[in-house]
Amino acid sequence: MKRNQGFTLIELIIVIVILGILAVTAAPRFLNFSGDARTSTLNGVKGALESAGALVYGKAIIAGQQNGNGCLTADGDVIVQPNGGCTAPATGVVNGYPAPTVNSIRAVAELVAAEWNVAVGTGDDAPAFGATANSVVVSPVGTVLSTDAADSCHVVYEQAVGGGVKPVITVHANGC
Repeated sequence: MKRNQGFTLIELIIVIVILGILAVTAAPRFLNFSGDARTSTLNGVKGALESAGALVYGKAIIAGQQNGNGCLTADGDVIVQPNGGCTAPATGVVNGYPAPTVNSIRAVAELVAAEWNVAVGTGDDAPAFGATANSVVVSPVGTVLSTDAADSCHVVYEQAVGGGVKPVITVHANGC
């Protein structure tokens, strides 16, 4: 009769070591927790900008300023500023939505400077991919703005182009 044998202890140890090496090298590629966390926070910023925009637009409708430029005061009232500009602590409003300025976006979405960089777009993917002349780029502190789609990790807020037209808010998270 033939006697069947299992694996020896040495063979089992070698297989376990090989699996351990594969796990250590492959796991970080599949478990990108920091990138997923950054992407989630960018989606949170997008949601905050959408919510803040809806609130500001509602206030602009009440004030009859949904089709032009105005100012959102610290009290939450939308008013027309005689000289066209808003004085502090008022926030700019364009077509009923927050203006694409650093102060306006920081104020309405409550983006703290210690956590978020906010830069005005100058057009043609500057200072970051997806930016236009009437946009603002929001990125987490510690990330570098990139004009390449593959390295981007930011949110772009594009100004409302007319009364009743929502601003376009896009998350670019390929490089997070």
